Amino acid sequence: MAGPGGAPYSGAMSHAELIIRACRQIEAAEAPPSLAALAQAAGLSPHHFQRLFKAHTGVTPRAYAEGQRARRLRARLTEAASVTEAIYDAGFNAPSRFYENARELIGMTPSRWRAGGAGETIRFALGQCSLGAILVAESDQGICSIALGDVPEPLLDQLQAQFPSAELVGGDAAFERRVAQVVGFVEQPALGLELPLDVRGSAFQQRVWQALRAVPAGQTLSYAELARRIGQPRAARAVARACASNVLAVAIPCHRVVRGDGALAGYRWGVARKQALLESEGWHEPALNNDA
Repeated sequence: MAGPGGAPYSGAMSHAELIIRACRQIEAAEAPPSLAALAQAAGLSPHHFQRLFKAHTGVTPRAYAEGQRARRLRARLTEAASVTEAIYDAGFNAPSRFYENARELIGMTPSRWRAGGAGETIRFALGQCSLGAILVAESDQGICSIALGDVPEPLLDQLQAQFPSAELVGGDAAFERRVAQVVGFVEQPALGLELPLDVRGSAFQQRVWQALRAVPAGQTLSYAELARRIGQPRAARAVARACASNVLAVAIPCHRVVRGDGALAGYRWGVARKQALLESEGWHEPALNNDA
């Protein structure tokens, strides 16, 4: 059984250890290793290896490698002498192949990312709702942020950190109407939100968030159940991380994910807000078992 670079793995390894080694092999490679090479290093057939890898990580080896390349690209875009150099350094064989999927990988053109979002206009508004302060932001693609907090200033700071060189502007009358729709939706999630969203994330995050949007108001599920719904029953922790990375409060309803016993788990915008949202949808906290 071989390790990275063809060196044999020593001793018996659990499947989890094999997949961790494979992830490190992918991360260290200049270009994404082939499925055959990864499987050979693990001492498994390609079919068996791919099935194990997906069960443990929630994505295929190819998708994991693409995620690593996107992360390297984001880092290199701020350091390399040119966009083209960054693209090659990240492991892309041809700029044309990267540009085909640039928005999916990094959410904007590489030149805009390199400039911290320069050239991108983000409209935003700050306000109040029953859950406290609310920020709504919109790119040319759709609503890109719905954030909640105690006071508005930190919400704006977070938006500026997300798009450090983008032009942040107040909205016009049409945008203000869309903001009113978002606030009304936050107050009553069962109403639904018929506005385009600019959802930026990895392939795995996108799958988790898409599954969350299919959970009706008034229903909850556990991280483990959400992992099963996307066909990755062993990826509950990765699912939890995807939920924590969501920047579109309520529109991607990660507040509907609870612990396995039905009790509340963590929430990016505070457990008290999570409880308030769920209660507005008819949820009731499970009674404690005092017979134990």
